[in-house]
Amino acid sequence: MEQAARRVTIADVAERAGVSKTAVSFAFNNPDRLNAVTASRILDIATELGYRPDPVARMLTARRTGAIGVLTPQDLSVIFANPFFGAFSAGIAGVAEEAGYGLHFISPLHGSLSRAINRATVDGVVAIGLTIDHPEINEIRRAGLPMVMVDSDVVGEVASVDVDDETGARLAATHIIELGHRDVAILAIDGPRSDIRGEGGVVGRRLRGYRETLADAGIEVGADVIAVGPSTISGGVDAFDRLWAGGRRPTAILAMSDAIAIGALRAIRAKALTIPADVSVVGFDDIDLAQSTDPPLTTVHQPVRGKGEAAVRLLLSVIEGREQRPGHRRLDTRLIVRGSTGPVPQVRQEVTAARPKSA
Repeated sequence: MEQAARRVTIADVAERAGVSKTAVSFAFNNPDRLNAVTASRILDIATELGYRPDPVARMLTARRTGAIGVLTPQDLSVIFANPFFGAFSAGIAGVAEEAGYGLHFISPLHGSLSRAINRATVDGVVAIGLTIDHPEINEIRRAGLPMVMVDSDVVGEVASVDVDDETGARLAATHIIELGHRDVAILAIDGPRSDIRGEGGVVGRRLRGYRETLADAGIEVGADVIAVGPSTISGGVDAFDRLWAGGRRPTAILAMSDAIAIGALRAIRAKALTIPADVSVVGFDDIDLAQSTDPPLTTVHQPVRGKGEAAVRLLLSVIEGREQRPGHRRLDTRLIVRGSTGPVPQVRQEVTAARPKSA
């Protein structure tokens, strides 16, 4: 069996170039400390020999890892099943790579997010979907690691980025009301720290926007018209099916994510119903796929990629010391009306109007 070739070391480069190992290190990490001709010659010899600096040694010398952590509360297999996260990650990656940083996704390791954090070597963290009192967030803060929180309720304690979730939800509910719908169901996002009581987080803010707007129109939203599931297409299918199995027959669905809404579209068609003639559906996110569903999805637009971009720009300003106080960026939402919403079905409308009003 042929023996593997010996790895070229910094000593080999130093010997060939006739310089010290420190000079070789300078050529790679601090070339300004050498004569330009000398630095160039060392690098040429290193290339000729096939030498590559030890990444750990370079990290220790520079006191930087060159990586940004993306902290998620769920397994990556779940996170990446949501098309939202792909667009969000693209925004993060675009800004990070332009600044010379790689990405390190940090998700629960053998069920433990804390264990995964302890093994991650990064210069800063973008944490998505976690609250300020989450144990792992406290660990990061105690370690003094730069951090930006996305879609949390924190403003002022650490740097953060979010969108105007409540206004977006109000726009969606108002649209449904204006189309005459009274039998409305909500498909909510499930996951760590999600709060369908409306007390906080993305779920709470969106639910509050839906509920208060519907209540102003005299439509009560009880627990029996809220179905919770993961923010995936299959999660939307399951959530709608549970509503249906429980006897609910809504004419309109307010979904807290486009992935859930697309799942609802599939579940509705599987029951030989048409959209929007039988059931109208409104999503939240405006991912690229929303324009290509059948029919195209009415949804609340948030700048998904822009949210990732804003988070990394803010994190870099913290890492580089340009952000003296915890900054906060709030991005706007707006309603995009497409083909998945329409007026309440006429027959249902007539039956509802004919019902005797309760005392």
